[in-house]
Amino acid sequence: MNKEKVINLLNNALEENPELFLIELKFLPDNKIYVEVDGDKGISLKECIRINREIEHNLDREEEDFSLEVTSPDVSNPLKVNRQYQKNINRILEVTLKDHTKVEGLLKTVNENSIELEWKAREPKPIGKGKVTVVKNATLLFSTILEAKVKIIF
Repeated sequence: MNKEKVINLLNNALEENPELFLIELKFLPDNKIYVEVDGDKGISLKECIRINREIEHNLDREEEDFSLEVTSPDVSNPLKVNRQYQKNINRILEVTLKDHTKVEGLLKTVNENSIELEWKAREPKPIGKGKVTVVKNATLLFSTILEAKVKIIF
């Protein structure tokens, strides 16, 4: 399988719509090509089909047989690339850190190295009995994140 040709065809297909971006490209055994693509405002089935055709129609099955899967990200999968985090600002993330602690909060900001989450917590009052609601913030480095998923709220 000519991987470089597939990569060029994929890049050309993505350039046609600047809102789209690559999440993952895998070359699997038995000439299986797996492409996961997303968009800043989501990705339609029509766009997945267009990308699939752009790649498939420019490869020769007579030369080498292959299978191609172009898909959108599964909502239950963790976020993989920075642009996915950008897309999900102001949504609730469930983040598992490498030390296996979990943090859940509203994604406020994203930069090259980290994300900032915000959440509310109940804490004892500084003076007297009872509890008070406080707003907490945490800046999490990407290097400390094991996985981050968007929390689906129905």
